Amino acid sequence: MILTLAFTNGFQYAISQKVFNLWGHIRVQGLTGNESDLAEELPIQRNDTVLRALRANRDITTIQAFATKSAVIRSSEGIECVQMKGVEKGYDFSNLQNFLKSGRWLEFKDSGYSNEIVLSTYTAGQLKIKPGDKVLIYFIQPAGQPRIRQLTVTGLFKTGIDDYDKSLAIGDLRLIQRLNDWQNDQIGGYEIFTRDYRLADAVDSLIYPQLPQAWGSRTIVKIYPYIFDWLNLQNITIVIVLIIMVIVATLNLVTCLIILVLERTRMIGILKAVGTPDPVIQRIFLYQGGIITIFGLVLGNAFGLLICWLQNKYGFITLPEDAYFISKAVVKLEWWHLVLVNAGTFLICFLVLTIPTLVVRKMQPVRAIQFR
Repeated sequence: MILTLAFTNGFQYAISQKVFNLWGHIRVQGLTGNESDLAEELPIQRNDTVLRALRANRDITTIQAFATKSAVIRSSEGIECVQMKGVEKGYDFSNLQNFLKSGRWLEFKDSGYSNEIVLSTYTAGQLKIKPGDKVLIYFIQPAGQPRIRQLTVTGLFKTGIDDYDKSLAIGDLRLIQRLNDWQNDQIGGYEIFTRDYRLADAVDSLIYPQLPQAWGSRTIVKIYPYIFDWLNLQNITIVIVLIIMVIVATLNLVTCLIILVLERTRMIGILKAVGTPDPVIQRIFLYQGGIITIFGLVLGNAFGLLICWLQNKYGFITLPEDAYFISKAVVKLEWWHLVLVNAGTFLICFLVLTIPTLVVRKMQPVRAIQFR
């Protein structure tokens, strides 16, 4: 049960953190009426009043401007469609560092825009390009001919999530401003990171009323519901597995104690013959059953926590990343999960242990002493 909770929670946490690292916990942008996560944003004006209000919230740790732009990348080997995410100078790439497989992140100029781009390993593989190569990028315009730029590939990343690896690229926000004919103080929106991802809904409900009328905010969970709904389905799996484990453990305990009672049938008969009350005899077997339960709990905790520690340190349990979005099983065990599992297991086992002891009440001293 400890391993089931640790690995399932770790899986949910690892996938959700990948999404959060790419897009933040909350997104603030202009209201477009288009709920698609691939839709380009309407420009919004940087607002110092809004920024001061957001920074005043102690649960918000980072606020970063961004914008996205659809484009087509062409090389001598083919073409690929991407959504370029534009970021500005000072963008915190530390959240994405684990994704970087080769090369480096963008370097920003003091003036003008950067002629660099970071692609996914999937896109680079399809186009047969590597860091240092130059590519032609056709930026799609709402009306008219696409605008063409030659950019240098400086790095390759891999998130393990196909939807992002097949479509995402990272470039300079100022390039998108130039392509969209925006002013320097116009952006697509803000990414907001909170100190704990579980606070995103509460923070979102607080900041929404503080935004200008044409602005809105949504948590990343609401923007990408298909990912998080799929992760939440894992909770059903946890419940089913835990129920099966409890049933198996219960049957094993009942069988164990019944054997224990039958092996001591003659002793029960002698105790009854000398006047020992049934409750006292029952307590003897409950005590023995309790020892077995506690011994099992200690061994189970030791083994489960040891496996968790070894996996966390060495990562010997690997997974096919194409299917599971992660290359190795991730361990995340909350302390209250551990307490709940142990307390629940002991309580259920103790209640179940009373069932075999009822056999003691039905035994007759004479026949029990003669039992072979």
